[in-house]
Amino acid sequence: MAELEEQFAALTGAPHAVAVSSATAGLHIVLAALGVGEGDEVVTPSMTFASTVNQIVLRGARPVFADSDYGTLQVLPAEVERRITRRTRAVIPVHFAGAPADLDPIRAAADRAGIPVIEDAAHAVGTSYRGKPAGGHGNTAIYSFHPIKNITTGEGGMVTCHDGEFAKKLRLLRFHGIERDAWKRYGKGGTPHYDIREPGYKYNLTDLQAAIGVVQMGKVKRMNERRAALAARYREGLQGIAGLDLPESPPWPHEHSWHLFIVKVTSMDRDAFIGRLAEYNIGVGLHFPPCHLLSYVRERFGTKEGDLPGCERAGRRILSLPLFPGMADGDVDYVCAAFREI
Repeated sequence: MAELEEQFAALTGAPHAVAVSSATAGLHIVLAALGVGEGDEVVTPSMTFASTVNQIVLRGARPVFADSDYGTLQVLPAEVERRITRRTRAVIPVHFAGAPADLDPIRAAADRAGIPVIEDAAHAVGTSYRGKPAGGHGNTAIYSFHPIKNITTGEGGMVTCHDGEFAKKLRLLRFHGIERDAWKRYGKGGTPHYDIREPGYKYNLTDLQAAIGVVQMGKVKRMNERRAALAARYREGLQGIAGLDLPESPPWPHEHSWHLFIVKVTSMDRDAFIGRLAEYNIGVGLHFPPCHLLSYVRERFGTKEGDLPGCERAGRRILSLPLFPGMADGDVDYVCAAFREI
């Protein structure tokens, strides 16, 4: 596990990397380490996976949603700043689909409020913003190694940060609060004694998973290059289809890791379109239903349709196309042909 953490720190430029059992687990211990709790608020886009919102709520805090740009699906910095109050304890921008959020103005707004930025980098292994990798800009960042992500350990994740004491706290929280790991307790010359100063969780990545991750790290560049080539082929093959909006590229300097290729269906009912694609044996995804419209969020926090126009407009139309490094060029061409026929 230590080898994987060292590799990941080198990839991102962050001095500390803490391997965890999932990105969800990583966000849980980050919020716990920051002391986020009852009466606090955390600002985040609604256009994200529900795990982000769940962890805020499970800490007893209130999620405050910022709108996203329809074209790029990235959270709007001005919307983030507008929602920061004296109760805000953190801001969580999302690097959506493999492109980076506009970190500089978000970080500036957070700095003015004296609160941390937590990069949701679950989609962003290999993503860069203004010449630096996601996670390399002085913020805490959280990555996912879920099976569909750009690299995988079967299931798992990583937290990177720039504060040694904070990393030490995360390491305690990820494994029961125990101060000495198994190698120090049971390895040659070790003793089985340990102490716990505060309770923690069972969120460690296993060494078996880490071994998979070490091999995957040697393939990141090649797999992301293949994703980029497939995305370019999609863009060429889908260009000019009426009733289909292709993904827009953020205007700031960046490197896209193409975790997802998301289009928006505008000329017919999106669910009817999904049904037609099934006739061609093409499976697609929805990333994601806007979180502020999820039932429990609406009932608990009073959010409603009309709150976030850009996010809602996109949410009704988005469709994630098949995209993985093992895909053949002909598979992309088949999907594009099916889109044109429908």
